[in-house]
Amino acid sequence: MSRPVGSRLVRKAVIPAAGFGTRLLPATKAQPKEMLPIVDRPAIQYVVEEALQGELHDILIITGKGKHAIEDHFDRNFELEEELRKSGKTHALAEIRDLTTAGRIHYIRQNELLGLGDAVRYARDHVEAEPFAVLLGDTLLRPSGECLRKLISIHERTGDAVLAVEEVPEDKVDRYGILEVESVEDSEYVVKRIIEKPKREEAPSRLAAVGRYVLIPEIFEIIDGLPPGKNNEIQLTDALHVLATRGRLRACRFSGKRYDVGNRFDYVLTTVEYALDRPDLVGIREALMSILKS
Repeated sequence: MSRPVGSRLVRKAVIPAAGFGTRLLPATKAQPKEMLPIVDRPAIQYVVEEALQGELHDILIITGKGKHAIEDHFDRNFELEEELRKSGKTHALAEIRDLTTAGRIHYIRQNELLGLGDAVRYARDHVEAEPFAVLLGDTLLRPSGECLRKLISIHERTGDAVLAVEEVPEDKVDRYGILEVESVEDSEYVVKRIIEKPKREEAPSRLAAVGRYVLIPEIFEIIDGLPPGKNNEIQLTDALHVLATRGRLRACRFSGKRYDVGNRFDYVLTTVEYALDRPDLVGIREALMSILKS
């Protein structure tokens, strides 16, 4: 089947990870929130692995001040590798080598924290004139990779930008970008408009953006022309709304589970749920039940 005019293969992923992580202070005073561990690996590693599972091996991470630990994590550590080799810890050695060789990871620093739209703008030279995926660094999705592959499939069929959405409770619509949509099929929509963190009475639906996007190069020209929006920041939501008015934005309902690791409550729950699914931690459930009963 021929592909629509303007649609191209998606090859690159962009992970914005420049924020301070103030909701997790004091843990994030001296380390990036994206480096806080979920069991035994930092949150951002799950996001990078998701990009790789979506066949996106060219990854740009948007960093900021104090984020050197992210670069160090995905870099080679020859002294550690040699120590693991000498100690016979072959599994751990293979794991950290795979981490540094599975994809090509690049970095650019967002000089000022002017919003997600501004962060995405920093990817312009890297992605050039190609469509690209955006994965928020503090949001994890399970099953990993499935949602991203679906977004890419929709873009390559339609040529449009696409974002993942889920239905949220009415009392939480003021935390998200909320969409007005027209149904195409069960889980796919044409987006008519999108509003950043609307008041409950102004929300057009309960469909909320969940931090996964496939964007088209047209987004950069739109971001350049945007005035500051909510919180005096350049909002990606505002740029997406312009795409919607041009008939170039679609949405796909995400059917798995989303984890927000950017706040204390959800961070703890995420760690527990990931631990419960680990086959090497089979005693966790019983230990937790024992704690809860005591």
